[in-house]
Amino acid sequence: MNTAKKVNFIVIGLAVLLFVVFQLSLSNERKQPEGKEHASHHDMAGHEKAQQTAQERIGTTGTVSTEEIDPMQFLSTWNFNNLTPSEREKFYKETRRPDGTLLREYWITAEDKDIEIAPGVVFPAWTYNGQVPGPTIRATEGDFIRIHFTNKGSKPHTMHFHGFHSAEMDGSMAQDFVLPGKNFTYEFEAKPFGLHLYHCHSLPISQHFNHGLYGAYIVDPKVDLRPKPTKEFVFVMNGFDTDFDGENEVYAANTKAFYYDKNPIKVKKGELVRLYVVNVVEFDPVNSFHLHANFFDEYRTGTRFTPDQFTDTVSFVQGERSILDVRFRETGHYMFHAHQSEFTEKGWTGMFQVEE
Repeated sequence: MNTAKKVNFIVIGLAVLLFVVFQLSLSNERKQPEGKEHASHHDMAGHEKAQQTAQERIGTTGTVSTEEIDPMQFLSTWNFNNLTPSEREKFYKETRRPDGTLLREYWITAEDKDIEIAPGVVFPAWTYNGQVPGPTIRATEGDFIRIHFTNKGSKPHTMHFHGFHSAEMDGSMAQDFVLPGKNFTYEFEAKPFGLHLYHCHSLPISQHFNHGLYGAYIVDPKVDLRPKPTKEFVFVMNGFDTDFDGENEVYAANTKAFYYDKNPIKVKKGELVRLYVVNVVEFDPVNSFHLHANFFDEYRTGTRFTPDQFTDTVSFVQGERSILDVRFRETGHYMFHAHQSEFTEKGWTGMFQVEE
């Protein structure tokens, strides 16, 4: 067979092959409407199974201890409301004052304690009441706060509150340091309304942050002009330098790495969810909070009734905080995490499980 005939034969063969493929595709398209619905259900089930499998593979293996702090319980715990009345009276007391405001008294102790921050990873923490973060303190604007602080730790410690107070109550100067075995009483009026924090201000401050001496402090306005939330959650974003080289090896929200990935936070579609987000990470200049597939109203520091922005990502330097209001539009699993990839890969990530 000469060259010209060979070329013609090849061209004819390719044409026949393309015609057969085209006919087969038309046949499949004609059958598609009946099978498409079945295939979509199959794909959806497969997607959900794959999502669950992937979620189980994220981060660490094994389970982490919740003995010293249960991250799920911590989300909505303030003023020791997770304790029984008999247990609670050891740490918190309310007394009505003549003007209708409350005297809120707290008993807080600093102590050294080993805590598990990821399965098998134990960190030598310095704690308030044996936990990291410390107990969330919550009051209404105008209430009077009295904190009976005892230092049972191995280093000098203090409690420094963001908010209004006198210089004598600042807990930041050398003369304010409470030595091991000693105690001090902090007293101040709860102002201004908003989301604040407290932390140890003893030197070196970086080590006291890194070791875990911090907590959230919420002051509600007397009359709140914002929408009333159905659920409220506290997120204290923290990190841990496990080898003490000035760089964090583990990041989290509320101490336990990857906890909310393994244990998604359940909310309802359409309900108003309020997040109190505080950044206390040491050794990194900025942290952030990003929510997938949804936007939220951000109230920067929580000291105004009108949102500062409507967004899905906010950034924080150490000590910055915001109140975030979100309504989830659809059901499903929605990720939240730091938008610093290193932080996410080292534990600071989680899931909201939105249900009908």
